[in-house]
Amino acid sequence: MTTSTEMPAVAECTVTGCSYNHDGCHAFAITVMGENGSADCGTFVPLNTKGGLDRVVAQVGACSRTDCTYNSSLECTASGVRVGPGSGGHAANCLTYTPR
Repeated sequence: MTTSTEMPAVAECTVTGCSYNHDGCHAFAITVMGENGSADCGTFVPLNTKGGLDRVVAQVGACSRTDCTYNSSLECTASGVRVGPGSGGHAANCLTYTPR
């Protein structure tokens, strides 16, 4: 079983419109979700208020993309993930998502 200290870090987030992103992701953990080929960051919050923890410690808390190479029992096994803008209506995507 994976412990919270072993969860993959959010190594990079380039989504400028997210309240958790200010010089890195400040959420304690993100959730990766989505469908139809998209791996959305379910923690994306589009507010003008900045939030989250003072220190950057973001990690992947859960992943519901069971078709991802890095998904094992809904846990991410990647060494780290990158989050960035998606296309269309997808504001924030897990760029590490790799379909099986």
